[in-house]
Amino acid sequence: MDSTTRHVGLDLGGTNIKWAVVEGAGRDWHTVDQGQERTDVSGGERTVVPQLAELAVQVRDTAGGPVDSLGVAVPGLYIPETGVVTFLTNVPGDWSATPVGEPVARATGLPTALINDARAFGLAELRFGAGRDVESFVGLTLGTGVGGVFAIGNQVVQGYRGQAGELGHQTIDPDGPWCGCGNRGCLEAYTRADQVARVCGTATPQEAVEKARAGDERARAGLAEIGRYLGIGVSNAITVLTPDLVILGGGWSSAADLIIEPIKEEMRRRVITTPVERVDVVVAELGTWAGAIGAAVHGAEEAAVATEGPRT
Repeated sequence: MDSTTRHVGLDLGGTNIKWAVVEGAGRDWHTVDQGQERTDVSGGERTVVPQLAELAVQVRDTAGGPVDSLGVAVPGLYIPETGVVTFLTNVPGDWSATPVGEPVARATGLPTALINDARAFGLAELRFGAGRDVESFVGLTLGTGVGGVFAIGNQVVQGYRGQAGELGHQTIDPDGPWCGCGNRGCLEAYTRADQVARVCGTATPQEAVEKARAGDERARAGLAEIGRYLGIGVSNAITVLTPDLVILGGGWSSAADLIIEPIKEEMRRRVITTPVERVDVVVAELGTWAGAIGAAVHGAEEAAVATEGPRT
C-alpha cells in the first residue's frame, strides 16, 4: 500500500500567486488546501522571488503536517537543472537569468522543481481533472497570455527544458502583429487578454463575457473572432498530434460557452487529415487552481524520480 505524502505548489502570475497543498498515495491525489495573494511586482524580480520564498515557507508551516516537496509554476521558460528563469513576458522585471528554484529551496529546505504554468495546468487536469481518462489531449490556458500543453500516454510532454507545448507562440500570420515573445503573428498576439478586451470594446475579458451574455453585439462578435483564431491554433495542434480531447482553462476560460462553437467551426474547416468529429473541446475542471495543483504534483514526481529513479 502506498503511503500518503504531502506537497506544496505555487503558481506565479503577474497579478496573483496561487498556492495549493495536495496529498498523494500512488495514483490517488486530492487537494488539502489552497489560496492566493497579490503578486508584489513593485521591484520586479527583486520583490517577486523573495515573496515566492516567504509564501512557500508560510504554506509549508500551515500545511497540516510534514511536506515532502515543492513545485513552482512560472509563466515562461527556465532551466530545470538550475531552477533559473530565462524568459517571462507577463511579469514585470528582468527575467533573463533569474534564480528562482534555489532561493525558494533554500528558504524552505524542500526539494524544489520548476515547471511552466501551462504544463502545470495540463498535469493537474491529467491527474485530477478533464484529462484523466483519455490517452492524449491538447490544453490551452487563456489568460494574460496563451499557454499550451500536450499530454500523451499519461504523461505531460515536457520537451527540451520543459519548453514543449507553446501553442500560444505558434505563428498563424507571418505578417501579423508583434507578440511579446519577439515574433510576429503568434496566436497569443491575437488572443491574449488585452486583445480580447480590445475587440470586444471592454476593459477586461471578464467584462466582455458579461456583456456578451447580456446580448451586447460587439462583445459577442469579438469573442467569436477570438474563438476563430483559437480554432486555427487548435486545428494546427490536432493535425500534428491527433489528440482525443482539447481542454480550455485559464483566467478567462469562463467564456468557453461563447468561443467553443467558433473553435469547432475552424476545426471542421481546417482539420482534413484526421476525423475531427472524434475530438471534443471541453472546459477544464480545476478552474484557476490548476497551475498550483499541477506544480505540487510536478514537485512530488520530480522528488520521487530523484529518490527512486526514472518512472517506467
